Amino acid sequence: MPRVTLRYFAILRDQAGCSSEELDTACASPAELYAKLADTRGFTLRADQCRVAVNGEFAPMSTTLKEGDEVVFIPPVAGG
Repeated sequence: MPRVTLRYFAILRDQAGCSSEELDTACASPAELYAKLADTRGFTLRADQCRVAVNGEFAPMSTTLKEGDEVVFIPPVAGG
């Protein structure tokens, strides 16, 4: 079971209650991981409303997760 580092920003950070965490997961992709986190952390955004970066680069939600990956879920943000 790979161990990944998760980083959260904006609303996802608020809903997760932390800005980062390490997690052992059986999820094969960021899409599966987000679905699990949405259930356990109460995320209100759908996965298709977020982007994901794996190891510092934007990636498809179908990317295969590996041991040591850093996964960042990026919600839509507004600025002025």
